[in-house]
Amino acid sequence: MASVASTYARAFADVVFDAHLDAGRAVDGLLRITSLFTGSVELRRVWENPAVPAEQKRKLLDAIVQREGVDKPVRNLIAVLIDRRRLPFLPRIVEQLKKELDARLGFAEAQISSARELGDAEKRTLETQIAKTTGKKVRASYGLDPSLLGGAVVRVGSTIYDGSVKGQLEKIKEAISA
Repeated sequence: MASVASTYARAFADVVFDAHLDAGRAVDGLLRITSLFTGSVELRRVWENPAVPAEQKRKLLDAIVQREGVDKPVRNLIAVLIDRRRLPFLPRIVEQLKKELDARLGFAEAQISSARELGDAEKRTLETQIAKTTGKKVRASYGLDPSLLGGAVVRVGSTIYDGSVKGQLEKIKEAISA
């Protein structure tokens, strides 16, 4: 039910922008509550149990919100999810919210694989080039893949930019075969 997660994520992203909230702080608050929810069987039992009165569930939520220092709009979203029995979707809602906020703020997630560890200057150069190519600000995560032999492979969404030696050898192989 990706549509449930998407619906709540878009609606909360609207709240974040309309109320001029700090998007990072809102996501952080949701992540903390999500971590508590997924990490505590007891908390899940209380919040998901239809026999527990809604008032008790909200009092527990308010105590957690106060302890964690979470903003009121985040608290309100969790309360709606509790009332509508949508809490099992919370982790997916948070993931969708991150994507929605990134899209609205003009960020692109880039997964970069390279044959060796890249230095800071190389990372900055690569991120600058990706930003120019995509027209978006880049949040990059890096990984090692020794099978690339050299160079790097960049994935931005569903687009792959292959600048690896392995990729170039594959292209040469295909050209020779044709």
